[in-house]
Amino acid sequence: MSTPHKTPPRTGAMLHLRGNALDKGDAVALPLTQSSMFHLPGQPEDFATYGRVDNPTWQHLEYLLSHLEDAPCLAFPSGMGAISAALFATLKAGNRVLIPSDGYYVTRLLAERFLFNLGVTVEQRPTTAFSEGGFDGFDVVFLETPSNPGLDMIDLSAVAQAVRAAGGITIADNTTLTPLGQRPLDLGVDVVVASDTKAMGGHSDLLMGHVASRNAEIMQAVEDWRRISGCIPGPHEAWLLHRGLETLDVRFDRMCSSAQVLAKRLAAHPAVKQIRYPGLETDPSHTLAKAQCIRFGFLLSITLESEDKAEAFINACPLIRPATSFGGVHTSAERRLRWGDAVDPAFIRLSVGCEPVEELWQAIKHALDTI
Repeated sequence: MSTPHKTPPRTGAMLHLRGNALDKGDAVALPLTQSSMFHLPGQPEDFATYGRVDNPTWQHLEYLLSHLEDAPCLAFPSGMGAISAALFATLKAGNRVLIPSDGYYVTRLLAERFLFNLGVTVEQRPTTAFSEGGFDGFDVVFLETPSNPGLDMIDLSAVAQAVRAAGGITIADNTTLTPLGQRPLDLGVDVVVASDTKAMGGHSDLLMGHVASRNAEIMQAVEDWRRISGCIPGPHEAWLLHRGLETLDVRFDRMCSSAQVLAKRLAAHPAVKQIRYPGLETDPSHTLAKAQCIRFGFLLSITLESEDKAEAFINACPLIRPATSFGGVHTSAERRLRWGDAVDPAFIRLSVGCEPVEELWQAIKHALDTI
């Protein structure tokens, strides 16, 4: 029997959230409302007012996202838009924030170049030693697990409890696993952020993100930030993400299952010097991932013999797209050193897509065999 924090959302019910509220003759598919203005005689009351404040398309998207997160949710025009909103809504001058030194590099840039200049003290720790030194004095603790790209993990429940006891709040980036693979809010985290550009949308055709929290005060501050800053999602992108979410369960299941198969085979291939995948029993993150996660995810990393061989492998495999980002239906890969991550020059982040796994493996194996 699943423990509460490992119970996935009811994705079947999600598919019918809109349908069960339709009137006779209404469109089954979500309409796209492309308007900056709304007919508004008299007092505004509870009607749509202006495109920076509300839009029916992204409001229904948020209805689906809230179902997935089991918490109030707000959509943003990118993952970094969501991360920025969560941080700017919870920090002020004189506060201290702790972030992972080996997490997504743009989060570090935001903290170092902007939060620091606004009087926020920024400190960093590696994922594997994140709890060392405790959390006293930190107003916000930003978590990312598995880390991107190293795939190290943090005990979300333990850290959330310790941070709360110290008087701070936690924000967790759950982009790599989605609500179907890991549920930070159920583990005690205060706020979840994610880039829906990745697996949630899944088709590499949009930029979106979201913030979710069960803390009404935090969500009000996030909503105020969005409305005042103008960091709002476009209705067309919201429509695309809504459509992508309808296949998330199927895509995510295929991608995670294929990643598990590929990881075991890649671990045995002589061209692979090192592999990281939380689903492997030999992986340093496996024990925690097994206890904390619903699925092990679709991301893995391999390190080959040299930078040249890594590039040759990525470019030679016809079923791998050499591209940044991840989570799409197409398997993609890149050397993360090119963005400044502290990794081996031959380190490759591999995002497993929806291709038939045996066909994908044969293409990967052939490319590895010939470099």
